[in-house]
Amino acid sequence: MKITVIAAAIIAACSMAASAYAENYVRYQQNGVTSWGQIIGSTIHQLSAAPYLDGVPTGKLIERADVKLKAPVDPKLAFMTAFNYSDHKKETFGITKDTTKKPGLFTVPVGSIIGPEDDIVRPVGSVNFHYEAEMVAVIGKRAENVPLEEAGDYIFGVTIGNDGSERDWQANDIQWLRAKGSNNFNPVGPQLVTGLDYNNLDIEGRLNGKKSQAANSSGMIFNMNYMVHYISQYFTLEPGDVIWSGTMGSTGKMEPGDVYEIELEGVGILRNKLVQGK
Repeated sequence: MKITVIAAAIIAACSMAASAYAENYVRYQQNGVTSWGQIIGSTIHQLSAAPYLDGVPTGKLIERADVKLKAPVDPKLAFMTAFNYSDHKKETFGITKDTTKKPGLFTVPVGSIIGPEDDIVRPVGSVNFHYEAEMVAVIGKRAENVPLEEAGDYIFGVTIGNDGSERDWQANDIQWLRAKGSNNFNPVGPQLVTGLDYNNLDIEGRLNGKKSQAANSSGMIFNMNYMVHYISQYFTLEPGDVIWSGTMGSTGKMEPGDVYEIELEGVGILRNKLVQGK
């Protein structure tokens, strides 16, 4: 009994230490100026630059309620991963080859990324727009040919992403660029968090408040460390670049006015409404 109590205390202490290590960062706009900050409680402590670029506190404090949150990423490259959970069926998309031997890697324009307080815009001609709940890893330092055992050292932190997808375009276009990377398709946020065990985080998606997706990041076929290792063999990753996890289970259609929210353990909730473009 005494050993059990001691073990429990050690586990609790380790958990508290890991939680204490976590730091939360936001990118925000105030009076037309975009800045980075560390958020503590309801107060943002402004930074001189992005935290993964060694930004330091400027001494300026801002209340969260007085700013608009932007995507807590500012990448040059955005990589996405297809069919990275076994229950997200490739057969639905007419794909028959084995997708478990290598990651289903593709990119989207960084201009498709929007923030946690922005609307997703469904373009004219789109009639089958779907949500996809995902975790997003943010690179902390330049990565080239990274050994797998060192890959975790290159991940600064994680945030949440909704990989907006136009399924008819995805099925009929030669490439997925338009279907996955159109303007205002991919919300990210609300904050960038360090110090989490990103290989073991619960994630849940809800359409208009009703649960529609759920998984744990431990279920990824290729985890984030592997993705850093794999991608860096072919592309140079720079601080701030992002890697999306891929989604889980079944996705669903959104109509203008629908709201999709994604909750990632330790990070918060990303919530965006779909509107019709003109």
